[in-house]
Amino acid sequence: MDPAGVVYEDEGSGPVVLVVHGGLSDESAWAKVAAELVSSLRVVRIRRRLYRTELPADPATDFALEVDDLLALAAEIGQPSVIVGHSSGAVVALETVVRDPAPFAGCVVYEPPIVLGSPIGGDSGVTDARAALAKGRPGSALRIFGTRMVGMPAAVGWLMLALVRVNPTIRSFVPRQIDDTDAINRLGNRLDAYASIAVPVLLLTGGRTPRHLRERTDRLADVLPAARPLAVLPQQGHAANERAPAEVARLVGDFVRSL
Repeated sequence: MDPAGVVYEDEGSGPVVLVVHGGLSDESAWAKVAAELVSSLRVVRIRRRLYRTELPADPATDFALEVDDLLALAAEIGQPSVIVGHSSGAVVALETVVRDPAPFAGCVVYEPPIVLGSPIGGDSGVTDARAALAKGRPGSALRIFGTRMVGMPAAVGWLMLALVRVNPTIRSFVPRQIDDTDAINRLGNRLDAYASIAVPVLLLTGGRTPRHLRERTDRLADVLPAARPLAVLPQQGHAANERAPAEVARLVGDFVRSL
């Protein structure tokens, strides 16, 4: 933890990669990728404020505070970094570069669930998930998230009930995941803002990812003035950081070296 109260892991030396993890997780979700990179890069993995369950959450302000944290950490690092964001963390990374691009030499975004039209999960997705939480049913809330917000098949969604029962860490993150989705929906369509990002951007996607995430990534690529060709992990979905860390690390490392 730094003096400003930002929690992070800092490993390796060399050009800096600043990682912003996605939902239902913390900085440990990118530990495998970091392990592949630290032989030649300095990897700093922030713990997003929203997933620090000792702190209060408010979807109206969470992302703005997370941007504050990232810019404070970037200032402490004191040299240009490449910011890497995954899923909702990629949305936070984009918002950070929009607010202040100066600390960043480039940006990697892996399937950001940006709003294009209807809210993520539809008009009632967040409301229904919150209702399940209010009834003490985090598994049902996570199933709603998985099927209606991520786009998982219904059969997979039912496995969420078992996951919440056996994994207390995931259970503790479920309310924050719903807050996370709520915060994204409150941002609305930000493509015009993202079109102002002038630093080089590498977009990652999986060949087996839900279609809507690929569509959102493609739409983002269309507006970014310095977007690199889309990098596709053909055998992966939305969790390649855990399932194919060497592949993700290779893409990130090659991008950093190209700058």
